[in-house]
Amino acid sequence: MGAFALWAAAAAGGGLAGREAIVVGAGIAGLSAATALARRGARVRVVEQAPALGEVGAGLQISPNGTAVLDALGLGPLLARHAMAGEGAILREGRGGGRLLRLDIAAPAAAGQRGWLFHRADLVALLAEGARAAGVVIEPGRRVRAVDPGARPEVAFAGGTRVAADLVVGADGLHSAVRAALGPAPAARFTGQVAWRALIPGEPGAPAVAEVFLGPGRHLVSYPLRGGRLRNIVAVEERAAWAAEGWHHRDDPAALRRAFRHFGGPVPRWLAAVSEVHLWGLFRHPVAQCWGAGGVAILGDAAHPTLPFLAQGACMALEDAWVLSHALATAPDREAGLAAYQRAREGRVRRVVAAASANARAYHLRGPLRIAGHLGLRLADRLAPAALRERFDWLYGHDVAAAERATLEASPPRGEDHDGRAGSAS
Repeated sequence: MGAFALWAAAAAGGGLAGREAIVVGAGIAGLSAATALARRGARVRVVEQAPALGEVGAGLQISPNGTAVLDALGLGPLLARHAMAGEGAILREGRGGGRLLRLDIAAPAAAGQRGWLFHRADLVALLAEGARAAGVVIEPGRRVRAVDPGARPEVAFAGGTRVAADLVVGADGLHSAVRAALGPAPAARFTGQVAWRALIPGEPGAPAVAEVFLGPGRHLVSYPLRGGRLRNIVAVEERAAWAAEGWHHRDDPAALRRAFRHFGGPVPRWLAAVSEVHLWGLFRHPVAQCWGAGGVAILGDAAHPTLPFLAQGACMALEDAWVLSHALATAPDREAGLAAYQRAREGRVRRVVAAASANARAYHLRGPLRIAGHLGLRLADRLAPAALRERFDWLYGHDVAAAERATLEASPPRGEDHDGRAGSAS
């Protein structure tokens, strides 16, 4: 029996049951994909080039659409142990710190979900806990050199080892080795923007609000982490000088303070507390043309890197993970599942990428446009806060697991009829 026939036979008996999957990358995308696949019956191993899952990165925001996936993966009851429940976002004028607009991201369509403020390492630890509980094996210190698609795709590791599986999932980020197996990546373009990130001591009890300070050609985002013991800072500046991509390039804290010396409110106090800062260049990467073929799939930044102006990079990875597993579990064969995954995700992801790019422009307005734009925000804050929230229902209210969950809830227990009616399949 051929590989595709085996896949179809497995699908008839329970979707991914018994299929072997290798996930490349033990970050948010990889661990969530591994858990989703394993919970549907696949035998999953995650390979990660780093020697250990460590204290990497800084803060990130998970909005209600991402929370919906964490809940669907069975991690909802653990969130409060690992993160702060978000209370929305406030846009502020950079120079004086005055409020422009408050946005409650718990959109009405979000079915009771809320946002969370995570240290990235805490989210990775939570996802790793969930993955291991689902039977996933995590193998650090394994660097992937190349992937060969096929009936049984193969992963070539540094050192010469090759391993075959039924499915290989690339969750290995911007410079994905797995993405290269699906075709060459188009060249990225420097946006003319650089970003600093830093962590400083926090104030326990600080409200779990993301504050965004807007200025000409720059903005700064800050929010508390770990119960307020830490404060996350991300600051973006427009400039012609190129900066390397990646999170791990150190910079002088004095450069950050100079770039935001005209900002007021709490910003000067926060920046005075910065003792270590990292700088990276922001690049615009085209969305991949092919997300899956020959038993190989990509997700998250490997498929669609997103600029950090909408706080959706992690959430898009979580959504990808769920949809990929669902598509493969319900399709008649593997290749049909991979095609269904891209069809289900590509339009939404392109919309998010475009919205993030638009935010970059709106945050950095200058001159009369800035005055008019900030006046409009203040008026919206006073006169139509609900209307503004509803504008984002398409984003925050989206729940990729809702249709399947509704079907499961509507299906009668085995042996019972419930008037012979059942929910429609998604």
